[in-house]
Amino acid sequence: MFEVRRARVDDVPDIYQLLRLLAQQGLLLPRSYSNLYEMVQTLYVARDSANPEILGGVASLQVAWEDLAEVRSLAVPERFRGLGLGRDLTLALEEDARALRIKKMFVLTYVPQFFQKLGYREVSLDTLPQKIWSVCFNCVHYPNCQEIALVKDFPAV
Repeated sequence: MFEVRRARVDDVPDIYQLLRLLAQQGLLLPRSYSNLYEMVQTLYVARDSANPEILGGVASLQVAWEDLAEVRSLAVPERFRGLGLGRDLTLALEEDARALRIKKMFVLTYVPQFFQKLGYREVSLDTLPQKIWSVCFNCVHYPNCQEIALVKDFPAV
């Protein structure tokens, strides 16, 4: 059984290895150790409660603007896919976003079907100028991004 919790600095080496592996497979962009330590407070991990050495997944919530946040670096090792860990990690991020009074979350992904099952809808990347100018503009894939942009609105509380 896996437990989803906030990441700690001692999770970073395992997170780095997982993200590095998936980046080599072309499934997401790589992150440096330095970047992971800088963003550790935004990360959630899924750890096996029986064997905490096993990392079942990771995800990050990045606030992009006053009412907008992004699901970043969602990664689940292939052997743990289908267990609901990606969903659990995403729901933990959404709970955080609601607590921060975020009105909309977005994601850029190669796997839009996963997020559509969670209520995200496809949009044009042009509708997310905060993302384009803060991150995408400096990406090696810009302006030929192959990721799909999706958003999910949260009802006002």
